[in-house]
Amino acid sequence: MRVLFLSAANSIHTVRWVNALSELGNEITLVSQRDHKALKSSVSRKVKIIYLPFGGGKGYYLNAIALRSIYKKGTFDIINVHYASGYGTLARIAKLPNILLSVWGSDVYDFPYESKLKETILRKNLKYASAIASTSHCMAKQTRKFLKSGKEIWVTPFGVDINRFCPDSNKKENGKFVFGIIKTLSSKYGIDTVIQAFAAFLDKGDEKEKENIYLEIYGKGELLEKLKDLARNLKIEKQVLFKGYIPNEKVPEALQRMDVFLLGSRLNSESFGVAAVEAMACGLPVIATKVDGFKEVVKDGITGFLVDIDDADEMGKYINVLYQDKGLRHQMGIKGRERAEKLYKWEENVTLMESIYDEMRCKR
Repeated sequence: MRVLFLSAANSIHTVRWVNALSELGNEITLVSQRDHKALKSSVSRKVKIIYLPFGGGKGYYLNAIALRSIYKKGTFDIINVHYASGYGTLARIAKLPNILLSVWGSDVYDFPYESKLKETILRKNLKYASAIASTSHCMAKQTRKFLKSGKEIWVTPFGVDINRFCPDSNKKENGKFVFGIIKTLSSKYGIDTVIQAFAAFLDKGDEKEKENIYLEIYGKGELLEKLKDLARNLKIEKQVLFKGYIPNEKVPEALQRMDVFLLGSRLNSESFGVAAVEAMACGLPVIATKVDGFKEVVKDGITGFLVDIDDADEMGKYINVLYQDKGLRHQMGIKGRERAEKLYKWEENVTLMESIYDEMRCKR
């Protein structure tokens, strides 16, 4: 199948989709704005990449003629546009036909609430698309708020490679207990709440025992120094380890060193919850806040616990529960792995996307 894939080439999500689809034998042409160039060697050599002449917000309008030319010169069976805001606008202005528009969280949780104009743009883009795809049921529901029609929305989870994201069968007891989080150090991800919850847990424990309990935080972002200050102020700086940014290929290794995974995201910050899925695939129980994406992914009381947003005391309580109960950790880890295998196996998610392409091609 010949696919025109319009999206940001520097996004790990874009890269994973185009690489996986090309591995299935599809001819993928990735078209991206010039300021969204892919990281070196991240995109498979099987994928043809074309960069449009303009970048920035204006590029979503100025690149329309160039994009239309690319479409006319090629022979494509399907057009998959990612981002219902920027690239969705570009596809509509360029009058690309029969597009599958893949919605991202920021498209429907943030963009339309920034101004009436942006809401109008989103509504036009959704109306223009022949079909819509969403990575979660909760985001599909949010998307429908901006659709007047009953247009079909396919749910296409952005799952994980369960062969890479898996429990470490050789993990040995080393006397350390590690809680962990892998997220951008941004306010919307509530890492401050996670640190406060960890401090509340330590405050109730034995002084000597807590010397071997750690919170490992992976990620980079504008709040790094503030979060370090918070740990110092709470007098737990020796137990809170800032490990820095790691690329996706290193994430399984980091997860395999952990015992419990923590997520403190705030309202409208998680449209799917891939971080929780990755942790579950590695056999970790997850404590996460009650945002849409996590509520869909994490089964409360079965694969982990869901807690109120910004409630450090509640999160601290469940941190203690899982620390104390090895059997519960083990059982939740097993159930989490089973759930990841059943619903979020990446190969099956990609095959689903390919079947949607086939169905849309037949309807042309």
